[in-house]
Amino acid sequence: MRVSDVMTADPTCCSPETTVREAAELMADNDCGCLPVVDEDRHVVGVVTDRDITCRCVAQGKDPETPVAEVMTSQASCCGPDDDVDEVARILSDSKIRRVPVVDAGGCCVGMVAQADLARTDQQQAGDVVGEVSEGTDSPSRA
Repeated sequence: MRVSDVMTADPTCCSPETTVREAAELMADNDCGCLPVVDEDRHVVGVVTDRDITCRCVAQGKDPETPVAEVMTSQASCCGPDDDVDEVARILSDSKIRRVPVVDAGGCCVGMVAQADLARTDQQQAGDVVGEVSEGTDSPSRA
């Protein structure tokens, strides 16, 4: 299965100049905990998470008008829409992150994929296997 099958397409993004307050409002309005930070051409330059805002802004007593550029993670891991979901799951696990931007060949943000998206895929695949096994049973089993 490919990332494009499970990702959230066209995610809400912010710019490095977006204030932390505005980023938090975008997260609340869109029920998400992570925003890709993009330049004017929608190239990913980082990510900002609810944890970044909490630990790098609020906990340090910074002004809510602080630009996202000061609290974001600038070396964001990214994946492509054609990447295999199992490979992305490994990257998330190895990097100890929960979400990753999806970028096209030009580096432009086209989606977001989260651990929860991958978990739903695993549940669906498990259900498909159970369905296939059940379909293959013509007569009751005797134990």
